[in-house]
Amino acid sequence: MAPEILRSDAVGTRVLLVTGPSGAGRSTAINALEDLGFEVIDNLPLSLLPRLLDGPMTGALALGLDVRNRDFSSSALISAIDTLAHRMGHAVQVLYLEADDDTLIRRYSETRRHHPLAPAGPPLTGIAAEKDLLAPVRVRADVLVDTSDMSPHDLRAEVERLFAPGQGKLLGVSIQSFSYKRGLPRGLDMVFDCRFLRNPHWDPDLRDHDGRNVAVDAYVAQDPRFDDFLTRIKGLVDLVLPAHKDEGRAHLAIGFGCTGGQHRSVVMAERLAASLAQDGWPVSKRHREMERRDPTRGGEERGHSA
Repeated sequence: MAPEILRSDAVGTRVLLVTGPSGAGRSTAINALEDLGFEVIDNLPLSLLPRLLDGPMTGALALGLDVRNRDFSSSALISAIDTLAHRMGHAVQVLYLEADDDTLIRRYSETRRHHPLAPAGPPLTGIAAEKDLLAPVRVRADVLVDTSDMSPHDLRAEVERLFAPGQGKLLGVSIQSFSYKRGLPRGLDMVFDCRFLRNPHWDPDLRDHDGRNVAVDAYVAQDPRFDDFLTRIKGLVDLVLPAHKDEGRAHLAIGFGCTGGQHRSVVMAERLAASLAQDGWPVSKRHREMERRDPTRGGEERGHSA
């Protein structure tokens, strides 16, 4: 179930600005939003935005913005956000899509397109310049989505989860597990280190399974610090989720990391996701390292869903 992205007391038109580096998936996100009923306009010059919103509007509006816009600049976009929200009374949110450099280079190679900021040079030059240009906008984003490991289908599903209308007004929570060896996922709001917990890697019968396996879950849960660790995290999350919701946040990302991203972090992510889903929060799960493994591996799962 996806959360309502804007405050219930918002006035004016609902405006979603979609931006991010070229190649990060903006077109896919825009198309998904159009299918959800948004009125979509791509690459509208920022100078025309106030005039557009002065006219009659029948529903939510999604605007695709990037460096190809005729008068694009970070300062102009931030100024437009402030003007729309504070002076004109519109309910404005910014969806920022990003991906790591290797992914963006691969996508440009696959499409054989030139980067708009480096039409005659290597894509990496344009990618670096664009990310630097967009850095102030990224800081202002309300929802940050890293598409590095996402297919177009995955991104559409994430956009639908976040922005589908009529799905309630709760803040959406995504919970991820990851390996510290591969670095922290981008866009996490809270991160918990699970590397002190009992490690199933050292049990030959459990090593090849993951934290969704009932035996692995039980093994990690036997650590004498496990229950207190999970209880304290759940208490902290229970405290901050309503506060973030009251502040108008649309999404909160929580990460659990361990050495390999296969056992302890997965157990913690599964446990917290199940608990929050039981409490009624819209929850999505993502096990980053599991996506790189054979999906048929991992053994018997505990059977709950979030």
